[in-house]
Amino acid sequence: MSDHTFDEGVGFARSIDDVTEKVRRTMSLAFSVMVVLILLLPMLVIAAAVMIDSEGPALYRQRRVGRDGQTFVMFKFRTMKPNSDDARLRELITRELNGEDTREEGSSKLNNDTRVTRIGRMLRRSSLDELPQILNVLRGQMALVGPRPCLEWEAALFPAEFHARFSVRPGITGLWQVSGRSALTTLDMLKLDLEYVRRRSVIMDIQILLRTVPTLLRRNGAR
Repeated sequence: MSDHTFDEGVGFARSIDDVTEKVRRTMSLAFSVMVVLILLLPMLVIAAAVMIDSEGPALYRQRRVGRDGQTFVMFKFRTMKPNSDDARLRELITRELNGEDTREEGSSKLNNDTRVTRIGRMLRRSSLDELPQILNVLRGQMALVGPRPCLEWEAALFPAEFHARFSVRPGITGLWQVSGRSALTTLDMLKLDLEYVRRRSVIMDIQILLRTVPTLLRRNGAR
């Protein structure tokens, strides 16, 4: 194969990737606008419930690591008491990345987490706390489907073999969420992130979105 032919092939592949990314972005924007229009009133009700249930703001802002390792402020409905300590979570993630099986009662999440409020527990089980991330999608910081946006200290702990997960935008839902959610460990999640990055396509994104709704309704592995 000549260098000219090779360059043409690379250019064509990049063009296909660009078109696919534009389709994915357009789909994310259209869906996000539709969600905001349909769920604006329920989101306002949830925000009010969060503030009535415990002292503090309705929205929780937290720095997360996105595409190419760039940090951004992610939005969620607040599910914890203000100024909660995350020492137990850091210890749990570290143990999981060292290969320990930390599951209790079928879940890898913290058991009896006293930081979580009453409303917060309900929001987490239904994943309704994630709804404000639609704002991050509209701002181009997240996609509908992708790896889970991780915390900065989590990213620092991830082994180098999993850094490819940062080559795409993080998502509101993803392969991890429809494959077991909190029943999976951090290492399980990272392996699924890599699988998604290798196989990702618009069709795969649509399949994951379609699988997300029944997964949430069944509350598979949620805590």
